[in-house]
Amino acid sequence: MNPPAPAPVAIASDPLRDPALYINRELSQLDFNFRVLAQAMDEQVPLLERLRFLCISCTNLDEFFEIRAAAVRHAQEFGLPPAPDGMSPQAILNAIHDRAAELVDQQYSCWNEVLRPALADAGVGILAQRSWTPRQRRWLRAYFRNDIMPVLSPLGLDPSHPFPKILNKSLNIVVVLKGTDAFGRTGHLALVRAPRSLPRIIQLPESLGGPQNFVLLSAVLSTFVDELFPGMEVQGAYQFRVTRNSELVVDEEEVENLALALRDELVDRGYRPAVRLEIAHDCPKPIMQTLLQNFGLPENAAYRINGPVNLNRVIQVYDLLQRPDLKYPPMVPRVLKTPEGIFEMAARNDILMHHPFDSFSTVLELIREAAVDPNVLAIKQTLYRTGKDSGIVEALILAARNGKDVTVVVELRARFDEEANLGLADRLQDAGVQVVYGVVGFKTHAKMLLIVRREGRKLRRYVHLGTGNYHSGTARAYTDLSLITADADIGNDVHLLFQQLSGLAPKMKLKCLLQSPFTLHPGLIKRIERETKLALAGKPGRIIAKMNALNEAQVIRALYAASQAGVQIDLIVRGACTLRPGVEGVSDNIRVRSIVGRFLEHSRVYWFGNNGAPELYCASADWLERNLLRRVETCFPILDNDLARRIYRDVLQNYLDDNLNAWELQADGRYRQCEPAPGQPPHSAQQTLLEGL
Repeated sequence: MNPPAPAPVAIASDPLRDPALYINRELSQLDFNFRVLAQAMDEQVPLLERLRFLCISCTNLDEFFEIRAAAVRHAQEFGLPPAPDGMSPQAILNAIHDRAAELVDQQYSCWNEVLRPALADAGVGILAQRSWTPRQRRWLRAYFRNDIMPVLSPLGLDPSHPFPKILNKSLNIVVVLKGTDAFGRTGHLALVRAPRSLPRIIQLPESLGGPQNFVLLSAVLSTFVDELFPGMEVQGAYQFRVTRNSELVVDEEEVENLALALRDELVDRGYRPAVRLEIAHDCPKPIMQTLLQNFGLPENAAYRINGPVNLNRVIQVYDLLQRPDLKYPPMVPRVLKTPEGIFEMAARNDILMHHPFDSFSTVLELIREAAVDPNVLAIKQTLYRTGKDSGIVEALILAARNGKDVTVVVELRARFDEEANLGLADRLQDAGVQVVYGVVGFKTHAKMLLIVRREGRKLRRYVHLGTGNYHSGTARAYTDLSLITADADIGNDVHLLFQQLSGLAPKMKLKCLLQSPFTLHPGLIKRIERETKLALAGKPGRIIAKMNALNEAQVIRALYAASQAGVQIDLIVRGACTLRPGVEGVSDNIRVRSIVGRFLEHSRVYWFGNNGAPELYCASADWLERNLLRRVETCFPILDNDLARRIYRDVLQNYLDDNLNAWELQADGRYRQCEPAPGQPPHSAQQTLLEGL
């Protein structure tokens, strides 16, 4: 007789892992675009800036489908486990399509009912076909014949002409035909693909109503497409656009040359699996079903569009128009005065810059000084995004030609900048710069610069660390923090990090910096738990953190536990946040707000009260799983008390006081826009910083 089976041992589940305590990351990311779109609807924002915000929301949605929705589809295909929120990949996809459909409806309502009429009232016409004058129509027909038709290659769909490959996010017209062509073939469907060489916005000449009138390429193609099919009757022409998975997949451990592997992947990126179909609202359902079947998409992945399917291209109107009355007033950033040179200034005191309010030119000047200074022996830098015609790249090339030892860690896998970074790496290597591609499996996202300079009989290290990229364009549009320091301990830490990146150095203990993927994550947990212990001991516990996104589950659980202990926590999270604030008994003491304004909030700042001896860190990392566990990131302390107080005042408290551009995350996962309380003066954090220039 068998002995009785032992009674099952009860395992206490962690209540802080309850899926109800987590918001889905993808849906939270989608919600950010509703906040961006709200700027387009705000009558207090200049009109062309409202148009820009509309286009940003459209571009963001494109990238969301290319990356985030594509990743969920991948998870579904490979049966990956649910996220902490408990939603299955299929449930997430369905929710994405429902929420995205709401966003698209609001985008086109904003365009058709608000912005387009308002632009017309301001003398800026984006002219629909029905509003063309006879003279404009004649000019556009001639433009079509002379400038557009010669580069078009219409393709009839029949057994000998199967459905062609459609490039990611390209503009296409599906044409319904009736009749017989010169070879006796009976027409049915044809495709007209708009080459990317064609301008998507056509500016009419001044003689046809002024230089502030524009026509969309899609409207011109749809109107005159019959000229491509002489002798046949065009019964309908419907624009469409397909969005594809754009995440590059390279098994770094299986390739001998990462650069060559990425070049091969880039060739095929435009034709990877489809994730979304946008199509004209009046397209017959059978045609839409044909397209969906061809792209392997379910019906809810189709979005009927009442307007141009590539609405984000209207941003060209913003760029073409010289209408300062319809844009934000120009901003002149502070420029650091360095008559003695940056090295001499940094040798005495740390230098802090808050971009774009402080000019990025100081960082560029630092590298230029290093390139020509005979006392500079070596320059080491990480490059993630640089932009075209980068002054920093030119300075690094000059430094190498001047005999400096220059090493650059180029992250080839910077999303959508892979091709540019491949070209950048080739240019640097041709100039004699030692180029390193980082660590297999860990994207190098840290922003750091190290300059070794001989001063007398000693060598001194100068360091620049930042929360943003070495990109002069984004430095004018993003808020970021930069630190230039000659602190010996920070300099030694950065030296060790470059050793680790360029060689095969073991894991090293740093004195000042926290580093992903080794010490940043446990360092954050340790500091959150320290505030928790203070609160449990009856002392004030306080955390304020600003970042772009938050989803790392262990950090969230630590924050929940801190809240339960009584720690007061304020999080300023611009984009996706999967932490659910305000849940009774769990996150009562956590507040989450998002700031959306003229500049894209990009700085990452972590502040811990530490029982009256506060610690303040700036970082390249968000509190995302990928940043904390699968990337090379830096988190650096602000050791100068005056600079730390400045950051606390300008970047933390200032943003917590915002009641005009702030949105508060509610316990149900929705965001509520903040408004001044009765008797409370209005406060915009970004405007306050602008007024201080």
